[in-house]
Amino acid sequence: MAGRSGTRVGGGATDLVVMWGGFPLLGAGAGALLGSAAGWISDLPWVPLRGLFEALSRLPQPHVTIGAASVGVVAALLLAGAGTAERLTVTVDGQRAVLRRDGRDRDVSRHEVRAVLVDGRELVLLDTDGGELVRETSDLARDRLRSAFRAHGWPWAEEDPHRAAYRLWVAGLPGLPEGADALLRARERAVEKDRRDDVRELRRELGRIGVVVRDEGGRQYWRLTGRAVLPAAEPPPATRPEPDRR
Repeated sequence: MAGRSGTRVGGGATDLVVMWGGFPLLGAGAGALLGSAAGWISDLPWVPLRGLFEALSRLPQPHVTIGAASVGVVAALLLAGAGTAERLTVTVDGQRAVLRRDGRDRDVSRHEVRAVLVDGRELVLLDTDGGELVRETSDLARDRLRSAFRAHGWPWAEEDPHRAAYRLWVAGLPGLPEGADALLRARERAVEKDRRDDVRELRRELGRIGVVVRDEGGRQYWRLTGRAVLPAAEPPPATRPEPDRR
C-alpha cells in the first residue's frame, strides 16, 4: 500500500480474518468437544490431567460444555492477539525503512544499506561492509517487498551476494576473530534449547566483531565482514644459524 510517507507492506486482511474469526471458532469447537467428552477422556489411563477431566465429568451438562467452549474462545483470542503483534510490517520511502513488530520500530537509513534481499523466510538488509543491519523472520510476499524497495530506489538483490563466502563452523578451527568461537558455541547451545532471545543477542554480538552467521540444516555457517579483525599470526620460531663447519 502506497501513502504520502512511503509504501507499506504488511499482512493481508485474510490473515486477520483467519486469526480473529477462524481461531475462536476452532477454540470453541475444541473446548466444547473436550467438555462433552470429559467422562470418556477421564477413563483413558494414558491421558494427562485425568483428575481435571474426572472433576469436569461430575459437573452438570450443558454447563461444562458451554464453559469449556468459552475457555477455548478466550485461549484462541489470546493466540490471535499474539499472532497479530508478531506480524512484521515494513514501511519504505526514499530515505528510510521502518520495520515494526511487537509495537517496536526498527529504523534503517537508506545510506547505510548496500543490498536488500529475502533469504528463505527472512528479510535481510546488508550494510556497506557486508554485515547484516537487519535479519527478520517474515511471512511477507517476496514480490511485494521487492516492488516496495525498488519503487523507492533501494538496491534489491535476488540472492545473497555473499552466499559463496560462508563456511561451516567447526569448534576450534582458525580463521575467526578473537572471541567468535566462544560466541558460536554459546549460540549453538541456545539454538538447541530454543532460547530465541539469546540466539538473537548472540547474533548481534557476532556482528559487532565482524562475523555473520546463518543457520542451515541445523548447523551454523559463518563469514567475515569488512570490520572483522583477525588475530595476528604468530611469528615462526627463531632458528639458530648452522655453525660453519668449513
